[in-house]
Formats: sequence, structure tokens, C-alpha cells
Amino acid sequence: MVAALVALTVPGAGLRAADFSGRVISMMIPFKEGGGSDTWGRFNAPYLSRYLPGRPTVVVRNVPGGGSISGANRFAARARPDGLTVLGTSASTQFPYLMGDPRVRYDYRDWRVLMAYGTGGVVYVSSRLGIADHAGLAQSASEPLLYGSQGPTSLDLVPVLAFKLLGLNVRTIFGLSGRGAGRLAFERGELNIDYQTSTAYLRNVVPLIEHGDAVPLFSWGTLDEHGTLVRDPSFPDLPHFGEVYESVHGRAPGGIAWESWFAFFTAGFPAQKLLVVPRQTPDDIVLAYQDAVRAFRLDPEYLAGKTAALGGYEQVTGAAAQTIYELATDVPASATAWVKDWLREDFRVRLED
Repeated sequence: MVAALVALTVPGAGLRAADFSGRVISMMIPFKEGGGSDTWGRFNAPYLSRYLPGRPTVVVRNVPGGGSISGANRFAARARPDGLTVLGTSASTQFPYLMGDPRVRYDYRDWRVLMAYGTGGVVYVSSRLGIADHAGLAQSASEPLLYGSQGPTSLDLVPVLAFKLLGLNVRTIFGLSGRGAGRLAFERGELNIDYQTSTAYLRNVVPLIEHGDAVPLFSWGTLDEHGTLVRDPSFPDLPHFGEVYESVHGRAPGGIAWESWFAFFTAGFPAQKLLVVPRQTPDDIVLAYQDAVRAFRLDPEYLAGKTAALGGYEQVTGAAAQTIYELATDVPASATAWVKDWLREDFRVRLED
């Protein structure tokens, strides 16, 4: 599934400089307002505007539907290779592509990566459940829990499978337009367990916790330089999912179900968000975006606000972004096959093999 993007031409004589003076750039975010992708896009847009040549206006345009599939399909069909329309994808865009979802009309091989961003996520529950920590969650495995999902092939595959691995009695309600919609349903009392990616968690869930309406349980964790699951540096006081698994089962994680979860977690969180343009986009435009990312990462205002807005994760470009792209679009065939069987058995979801 890994597909190398077109190699960038080394700048030299004859390579014209991109100029966006007087132009408006549309950053398509294929989700509703208020979720992690929307937060990410709106945080980055002003800095791209500031550092792209010509200081264009960068406008975030939310194009929700199908758990991001509708917006990504529209981008694939309509975006021109002129740098004036960029797409912010999420793992909820990547997963349907990886799983062969028949609604997908886009191909990551047709895109070039401008910037990549890894993130984490935190699971939390309603304080009305009387659960104080992850141990209490395990003890209440017989209690009905309600979780809202964008769809079985979205990034929600990671939490839904995690709940199964913990043996929780979770009823998953499909059809939400995004994680922001899930949080709002949680706030209305319609759901009692939820997770948000770090950006949305820091911005929208921490106030719920401070107000006594929600209780954080665990993070998914992150990968160290050896590919080992470790605690998320943005949430060092929370156990990662592997620790919770071991606490519940009394043994270290293992087996095909765990390996499948880990494979999709790896594709979904360390490689969570990508900013892309059509593959035919000229090198000078791609290089202009890459230079803008390198520049704004040193901006004092960006540095002062990034951790609170996005968490302690680095946004990368160039070769590092290419590596994350490959991570996001490569899942072992054994994991994909197991997940397809699981979706067929538990949710009657049938996907092409």
C-alpha cells in the first residue's frame, strides 16, 4: 500500500519562485467545526498566510460528510495543482482508503505531502458513572456505555477495537459527522464515554474535567524511537492503552487482535494529519509550503501557543513528512484481514478483500 510520492526537484537555476500575492488559499477540512482536525487547521492557517510568499489569505473551509470521505472525494475530483486548494486529511480519511471502503474515490498516491503531524488521544467518561480512573472502568465492564462513532472504517476503529479488547460493554452508535459531534453529544448526556484527539481534548474537554463533568481514563500513548508504546508526553500522568490492557488482563498485550489494534493505532496517531496537494503540483509551490512550515515553526507566537493548542507534538515537512505519509498508508495485510473479519462479525460491515 505504500506509494512513494513524486520526488522533489532540488532547487536550482530555472526553478521559478512561487508567489501567492493577492490570492486566497482554501484549506479544506473534511469535518465539521470543533473537532481535532478543525482545531489543527485553524491554528495553522494564519501562520501559513504569514510565511507563504506573497502573504496570501488562507481560509479554512469545512466540508463534512461521510467521516471525511465526502470532502476528500471532492478535493480529489476538483482541486487544481496550483497550491490554492490544500486538503487536511486525518486518519479518518486514511482508514477508509486502507480498508477498501467502496465510498472512497481518492488515492493517496495522487497527492503530495506538504506537512505532517502526529497526535495522541484521550479516553474519558461522564462523571455521572462514578468512575474515578481506568481501574474503575474495568470493574464496571457490565455497565452499558454509549459511544458515538463516525463509522466503522474511520479513525474510530481504534477506540471501538480498544473497548472490545478491554471487554467493555460498549454500544457504538454510528453516523456522527466527526469527533466534535461526539463531544457535543457527550456534553448533552447522550453519550457517556468518548475520546478526542489531543488538539480537541486540550481545547474542549479539559474544561469539562475542570468543571467536574468528565473524568480522563487513559491515553492511547505514543511511540518511542524504537517503535515501543510509551506514555504520551502531553499526558504523562495518564496510563497508555497498553498499560490499561495489562491491568485488565493481568498479562502483557499480545495476539492478533492486539497486533491489529497496534497497526491501526500506528497508522492513525503518530501519522494523524497530513496537508496535501495534487500530485501534479509544481515543485516551486511545494517548496514554498515547505519553507513556510520551516519558518513558522520558529515563530515566537507559534511556539507560545502550539502546546496549548495542539499538544507536545512536532509538525514536520520534507523527508520527515514523507516518512509519516508512508506510516499512515501502510498497514500489514494480516491486520487488515483481521479487522475486516471483526467488522463483518460484530457490525455486519462487509468490505472488499
